Amino acid sequence: MQKSSTCSFMYGELTDKETCEKVRQTFENYEMNSFEILMYKKNRMPVWFFVKIAPIRNEQDNVVLFLCTFSDITAFKQPIEDDSSKGWGKFARLTRALTSSRGVLQQLAPTVHKGESVHKQSRLAEVLQLGSEILPQYKQEAPKTPPHIILHYCTFKTTWDWVILILTFYTAIMVPYNVSFKTKQNNVTWLVVDSIVDVIFLVDIVLNFHTTFVGPAGEVISDPKLIRMNYVKTWFVIDLLSCLPYDVINAFENVDEGISSLFSSLKVVRLLRLGRVARKLDHYIEYGAAVLVLLVCVFGLAAHWLACIWYSIGDYEVIDEDRNLLRRNSWLYLLGEAVGTPYHFNVSGTEKWEGGPSKDSVYITSLYFTMTSLTSIGFGNIAPTTDAEKIFAVAMMMIGCKYNPDFLIVIKCHWAASVACS
Repeated sequence: MQKSSTCSFMYGELTDKETCEKVRQTFENYEMNSFEILMYKKNRMPVWFFVKIAPIRNEQDNVVLFLCTFSDITAFKQPIEDDSSKGWGKFARLTRALTSSRGVLQQLAPTVHKGESVHKQSRLAEVLQLGSEILPQYKQEAPKTPPHIILHYCTFKTTWDWVILILTFYTAIMVPYNVSFKTKQNNVTWLVVDSIVDVIFLVDIVLNFHTTFVGPAGEVISDPKLIRMNYVKTWFVIDLLSCLPYDVINAFENVDEGISSLFSSLKVVRLLRLGRVARKLDHYIEYGAAVLVLLVCVFGLAAHWLACIWYSIGDYEVIDEDRNLLRRNSWLYLLGEAVGTPYHFNVSGTEKWEGGPSKDSVYITSLYFTMTSLTSIGFGNIAPTTDAEKIFAVAMMMIGCKYNPDFLIVIKCHWAASVACS
């Protein structure tokens, strides 16, 4: 693997010097070319190769690697001659050599047959990895698999992975919201949607038990036993915990508050599925637009999570449990007074503090505060008052240093320059 791509270590006394020089210049000038060249094996046996060299370029039109294809054409150059072919003519020996070497014909056969049309790979298909032109060699070979085993790079599995990816982002948004705002899924519509998501995650577990994977040496593992063992050792536990119907259990009215809180907390385990997203990110680093969209999504998701935490802290500290009094300097109390829905003490009923701003108003305000803090703007109309809120606000502003608006402007300008150059 540390040898030169020119394969000069396979040259011998009969290798054409002019062809060797052409091969060297092809690499140095980043050109596409093909040659017929004589090389030698380790045992010094001569072998004729038909070499095709193709440079691979990125979006900036820079050559990042070369694709070299070596086809053995020894049968074309040196027909086989044994005792059974003595006395045969040269053409007869060549015909016998070609018909006895079907692999040579298959290697040199064109990939596009008569009547077929070649369509340019769409940009979207390339990004989604749905086209065959961008598949590595082992994907082109279509290894033999049992009938119930699915290839991990087939169109169906790629599309399914994108569905799971979208549902994972949906989970990453809804789970923190439901946990922080302690929402019981009494809304039938949302309960049905969440149940469908749970069923899809459950089907994904079944499919993963029947999907090939790439082994340590780069080979496709299609043995059912090895597939099951690999999945059980890696993502099975996380996937199983993420597909349990916590929302259905939490929707029952007679569920104890402590058990309900426990099930709500367990839903956070679903966020571990975001680890699957990280495996796809490397493919999009080379796309400037994808990087920009990815940064915006990460920023929005971080602001959403922090908004849920910010509300949880405020909701916990708005009422002084020891004295059973409201903290009138709390941002939740001030928000309730501003929107006309103040807190009030229920004397005749539960004997607890009730009322306050609606959940929609609270969430929008929390998201507004986290957005202004992360972007280092901070108008001051919403401010932390308790020690816990101040500590969280400091931590949030430290996180926001990585998402400064100037930094986003630099990324946007870099993406625009990349698009203009390409």
